[in-house]
Amino acid sequence: MDPEAVLEECVVEVAAASYAVVTTDEDHDVAETFATVDDGRELTHVVAETRLADLETEAVEDGWRVLTFDVVLPFELVGFLAVVATALAERDVSIFALSAYSTDHVLVQGEDLDRALAALTDLGCEIRRL
Repeated sequence: MDPEAVLEECVVEVAAASYAVVTTDEDHDVAETFATVDDGRELTHVVAETRLADLETEAVEDGWRVLTFDVVLPFELVGFLAVVATALAERDVSIFALSAYSTDHVLVQGEDLDRALAALTDLGCEIRRL
């Protein structure tokens, strides 16, 4: 499979909310957290910024917007995130990437959102704001 061909038929959903990436010792209700990564060294949560006041955090990086690739990505697809990351890097957009079982999510800083969406549009993606 060609990742560029997949991107040409892909819808990218832009979450309306802003998110924060936080580290904390607390385990949070999954229903209230966009993503949790426990790599054995630290516990990282991606949460809506509106939840920050409710959390005891060790470190916070806020201002992130979630871009979801609304397409099922097969496990044998090679290079999908590489193509996305390269296109965004060429526009000087830093990313925080997360993969779910069937698709990928890329977080970009709010001030980089327009440049990120322009890069994804150039790859052939349709943009859908939620």
